[in-house]
Amino acid sequence: MKSELSHESDARRYVLRVDGAIASVVDYRVLGDAIALTRTFTNPPYRGHGLASEIVKFAVDDIEATTKFHIVPSCWYVEEWFDRHPDRAALLDPRVA
Repeated sequence: MKSELSHESDARRYVLRVDGAIASVVDYRVLGDAIALTRTFTNPPYRGHGLASEIVKFAVDDIEATTKFHIVPSCWYVEEWFDRHPDRAALLDPRVA
């Protein structure tokens, strides 16, 4: 099983593919000086394997490494991910943290 993580900026999403098929996605919207992670979705056949956590971590790492944006966790899964990773809380937009 080969997995590949990518940032598809034209589609405003982060994608995790397994053997070429889209397994999990994080959609986002840029809001001025912040970026809202608006939806996390894992296709049913791939659920229960930690892929959502993997794609959110990839997105957060990429945002931290390549932008100056603060993150707005606009989807419940991203909010829970930050709850489980308090060491990353400094990346949250202070207006919503």
